[in-house]
Amino acid sequence: MAVPKRKTSRSNTRTRRSQWKATAPELITVHIRGREYRVPRNLVRAYRRGLLPLPD
Repeated sequence: MAVPKRKTSRSNTRTRRSQWKATAPELITVHIRGREYRVPRNLVRAYRRGLLPLPD
């Protein structure tokens, strides 16, 4: 297990955290039961199989 050699300061910790950025999911158009839906690319299979409720 990795052990830090010394304590990280608050400013360094917060600077590192502030660099993280969320990205919006890539939406693609899918035709299900004759209607068009915009769903995230990684969930297309689940929507087609009926595992997830369709978005409004």
